[in-house]
Amino acid sequence: MSNQKKGQKHDDQIYLEMIDSKKYDKYMLEEIITGNIVDVENRRIFFGNIIFSSGLVKEIKEISEEDSTANYIIPGFIDSHIHIESSMLVPSKFAELAVVHGTTGTISDPHEIGNVCGVEGIHYMIQDSKQVPVKFHFGAPSCVPSINQDKAGAVIDAEAVGALMSHSDIYYLSEMMNYPGVIFSDEEVLKKLSLAKKSGKPIDGHAPGVVGEDAIKYFGSGIGTDHECVTAEEALFKLNLGVKILIREGSAAKNFDALIPLFETHYQNMMFCSDDKHPDSLVSGHINELCKRAVTAGCDVFKVLQAACINPILHYNMRNGKLQVNDAADAVVVNNLKDFKVLRTFIDGKLVADNGHALFETKPVNQINNFSCSLKDASEFNINAIGNDDMKVIEALDGQLITNHLNVAPTIVDGNIISDITQDILKIVVVNRYGSNKIGKGFVKGTGIKAGAIASSVSHDAHNIVAIGVTDEDIAAAVNLVISTQGGVAAAIGNVQHVLPLKIAGLMSDESGIVVAEKYSAIERFAKEKMGSTLFAPFMTLSFLALPVIPHLKIIDGGLFDVDKFKFTSLQ
Repeated sequence: MSNQKKGQKHDDQIYLEMIDSKKYDKYMLEEIITGNIVDVENRRIFFGNIIFSSGLVKEIKEISEEDSTANYIIPGFIDSHIHIESSMLVPSKFAELAVVHGTTGTISDPHEIGNVCGVEGIHYMIQDSKQVPVKFHFGAPSCVPSINQDKAGAVIDAEAVGALMSHSDIYYLSEMMNYPGVIFSDEEVLKKLSLAKKSGKPIDGHAPGVVGEDAIKYFGSGIGTDHECVTAEEALFKLNLGVKILIREGSAAKNFDALIPLFETHYQNMMFCSDDKHPDSLVSGHINELCKRAVTAGCDVFKVLQAACINPILHYNMRNGKLQVNDAADAVVVNNLKDFKVLRTFIDGKLVADNGHALFETKPVNQINNFSCSLKDASEFNINAIGNDDMKVIEALDGQLITNHLNVAPTIVDGNIISDITQDILKIVVVNRYGSNKIGKGFVKGTGIKAGAIASSVSHDAHNIVAIGVTDEDIAAAVNLVISTQGGVAAAIGNVQHVLPLKIAGLMSDESGIVVAEKYSAIERFAKEKMGSTLFAPFMTLSFLALPVIPHLKIIDGGLFDVDKFKFTSLQ
């Protein structure tokens, strides 16, 4: 006779209701999965069973040798450095897309929302992430703003960094982008590093092009990683210093091909990351794609999985499991070890994705923002010429975050410098969105745009409004679309206008990942097909032209910024 009280549900009934409703909750029963088990630690593959219980791997049973007809069970994929905000999705919506590609955890730097909303924005990301099974590991932003000259919506000083580092939901100090501050011993920067070291948590680096004595001093401060290497020579120098190198392949910066030749001999000190990944790209794939490319390039599959699944867990002390007994029961079932097509994803022993579908629901998203900006008139974007002197021009490089610094003769009409599509030189502006009404103005080469303008409030790292266009009228139209929606990405050619609203901090949407990806793809197609942009990801490239910690010439609301000299410079 059952002792179950009237109205009380039996365990099996609760479990079946959970499966039927596809809701993720903390309830779990024992689960057994069968297939070719990839033991990365011991470099073995065998056919067998994995038994999950109470969220852990209870037992791994070897049955026979590898069965070529069976699927493969591997540890979950980890993105070792990503800004979730770049996906234009809040963490819970990001998880819905990432989990179907076998992503079970991330190392997430929330400095994008930190620059807009401060510490409140970081706690927003943490809380939203807790409603889904993917294990997000957030860091404490070290550079809000990225530099003192860049006017963001918030400041996170050393005291605030220290408070964050003591938080159990903060796993590391996020990328120290102010590398001149480290090299030249800036007091505030050194204080942040000291607080991070005192916490015992890792410190992430960001040192594009920094080698030699400067690199020795930078990484000698306790900084342990770098994701900014664009050449094998730079990466090898840093590897020899004991630095962990992250191979980055995102929507804008693509360094996989340059760095993969180092992988076979240095895989133990390498990881894979996206850094920034737009929603349409996330729909297609995630770290699983990099594993496929690495194996196709001839890399040993055990080494690939070590970098993709194990190294981040060890370096950051993550909550994810390595597919070993008594680890968290995180596992991915793939079709084979060449294509890495993900069939099922398990986190803490629960089936959370099955054949391309996430099996959990998310709650409605609260909104948080910091936006105070009035509509602009085209006349505000005029640039008066100072004689016929050459002007400094930013050269955008497709697939790279670095830019070149050019000197070009200006095209002048009625005393104003204007865009010149015959030379692929267009006006670029940065409009402060936090109430100062400052506008930085300059020119950029390399976008291919021949008509209209594009604009975005996703503008690293201060996230002011950045826009590129052929005419001042179109620039004003695109900027005003962003202002009217309190954040977003926009494109305009005369009266033909498109905007994707980003209501959360001007960075993220509250809609589902698939919907946002479709809308983003449509506006990107418009920029390419109707406006003529030749860039692989025009909005992603646009968003980095205002980042004053990546060489060589950038633009912020205060004007052109010479990153090499680390100071403002005049247009002419």
